[in-house]
Amino acid sequence: MDAVMLSRLQFAVATYFHFLFVPLTLGLSLLVAIMETQYVRTGNEEYKRMTKYWGKLFVINFALGVVTGITLEFQFGTNWSRYSRYVGDIFGSLLAIEATVAFFLESTFIGLWIFGWKKLSPKVHAGCIWLVVGASNFSAYWILVANSWMQHPVGYVIRNGRAELADFWAVITQSYAIWMFLHVIAGAYILAGFFVMGISAYHLLRGQNIPFFKRSFRMAATLAVIFAIAELVIGDFHGKEMVKAQPSKAAAAEAVWDSTKGAPMYLFVIPDEANERNSVQLLGIPKLLSWVAHGDSNAVYKGLKEWPKDQRPPVTATFWAFRIMVALGIFFALVAIIAWLKRNNPENSPGLLRLLLFCIPLPYLALELGWTVTEIGRQPWIVYGMMKTSDAASKVAQSQVGISLAAFIVVYTLLGIGCFYLIAKFARKGPEPITGATT
Repeated sequence: MDAVMLSRLQFAVATYFHFLFVPLTLGLSLLVAIMETQYVRTGNEEYKRMTKYWGKLFVINFALGVVTGITLEFQFGTNWSRYSRYVGDIFGSLLAIEATVAFFLESTFIGLWIFGWKKLSPKVHAGCIWLVVGASNFSAYWILVANSWMQHPVGYVIRNGRAELADFWAVITQSYAIWMFLHVIAGAYILAGFFVMGISAYHLLRGQNIPFFKRSFRMAATLAVIFAIAELVIGDFHGKEMVKAQPSKAAAAEAVWDSTKGAPMYLFVIPDEANERNSVQLLGIPKLLSWVAHGDSNAVYKGLKEWPKDQRPPVTATFWAFRIMVALGIFFALVAIIAWLKRNNPENSPGLLRLLLFCIPLPYLALELGWTVTEIGRQPWIVYGMMKTSDAASKVAQSQVGISLAAFIVVYTLLGIGCFYLIAKFARKGPEPITGATT
């Protein structure tokens, strides 16, 4: 395994691990803000209790997200220096805004929120968590704009042997970035909804703190059903953008080998990448793929054979990641609808509660699969159609990258065990008792 592949693996390890914490930070911050707003609005101490309980899990998750995010940016200088030199004028400016503006605001106000319970008025304290929500989403937008530019580069010129920024507005407002942001944010809110419903289900099944966890369940179910349904629509629009911006990725995601007018959508497919065909192709719906991708049932859907083999993404990984992600998205919508219908008396539906407990890891899986499609489906390009991954890596020794990769795996494993142990410990413990709590 050469240094380029080892560098890719190292970045993948860091990214996958970091993204275990980012979406829960985004989604849980919103739920905690809603809970505290309800406390300020009604004066009901039960909402304050909810804010502190779910807020504790939020802070644990946020802390590890910060730690693991820092190492990612360093790798652009250590492992991907040629990439940084070539596109740093564009990519670097986006990361700089995220770090110096969005993350600065987020970390400042979360500090005020954590330590300001007895020092700030209830309204100001609640305002701090809403500013955390805004800043975290603002931070996510800049990161996703940077990634979107790698998927669909716009607003640049090649000058002095490197890509230079020519139209900042085009970079930050391109439709690919907007739909990608909405797609990720909706996924984060789905994750938070299922996370809170799953933990609430654990306690409801044991008859613990029923009024507390019924309230938590209702809020989470409402958030989950709104964004699980919205995600199906957003995902459709984002998929259409992918077809326009990265047709080779779209072809790999559907395992389409030959360009086809009025392409059918097959519900069951097994790609045979080695022989450039599908070994199994069943239950085809005529012209559906062309209609979904282009809004025209007679449109031509480009196949993978339109590109040389060395410019095609890995088909098997891209295809299965995409298919499983879509299946999970439909599953979340169905489960969220049922949970919302049962939201007022979830304790009377033990089967649903057991299912929701099992569902806690599934949104994590769906989000990681989404990034698999995004990143593996872009290969062999680091910037689609502009710069290949093999041309972007630093000229470092294979042994150096191998040692750092091993170190990343060991450290991240220990951090992950510690973090998830704390989350599980406090989640199982339940809220602190409070005198005079209302129900």
